[in-house]
Amino acid sequence: MANFRTHITVASAGGMLLAYAGWQLQWWAPSQALLVVVLTAFGGILPDIDADRSHSIRLIFNILSIPALVLGVLILQPWLSSGQLLVACGGVYVAVRYLAGIAFSRFTVHRGIWHSLLASLLCALLTTAVSFQLLSQPAWLAWSHGVAVWAGFVIHLLLDEIYSVDLEGARLKRSFGTALKFGDCRRPLSNMLMLIALLPLWPCLPPWGVLGELIHQGSLLWR
Repeated sequence: MANFRTHITVASAGGMLLAYAGWQLQWWAPSQALLVVVLTAFGGILPDIDADRSHSIRLIFNILSIPALVLGVLILQPWLSSGQLLVACGGVYVAVRYLAGIAFSRFTVHRGIWHSLLASLLCALLTTAVSFQLLSQPAWLAWSHGVAVWAGFVIHLLLDEIYSVDLEGARLKRSFGTALKFGDCRRPLSNMLMLIALLPLWPCLPPWGVLGELIHQGSLLWR
């Protein structure tokens, strides 16, 4: 499989291409273009959230702890005093940075459900919903954030499959087909749980027509 440096480098390059295309279409300002690059790069390491003791899993939960802390402040501030808010948000930070990583290591299998197109869809829709509902971003920008994460995620899966082909020996490695797949055929329960996780996101998403328009405009630029 591709290593951490390859994943984040190629995903960042893909994010730059996506950000440049959006800038050409006047979808966002340069500051927003930088965020698209960051989200694509982040999506490029997300599938390895199930890899025990990897660079990716440590970096992922270090990064996730920051927005979790911010969201904790935004949500809890009206209900708690300053002291209570400090304690609660400290708990949120520790839970996301440390305990969540331990839980993922315990209950996930590398190259399982998190290396799948179903997982890429969940991460993309979750990003879109957070951007639209909690961060109050416009619908077109929220969808753009979700697409950026999805693009990075899929780049990761494609790289893993490419690295599963031994060109010199003209053979396929045992890992071939374990990354770019719809779901985890060996663990049907994982697929069901991920589909259930998608359901609460549906009413939180921006109008789907906005996504269709973004895709249409992007296809015109490609042509």
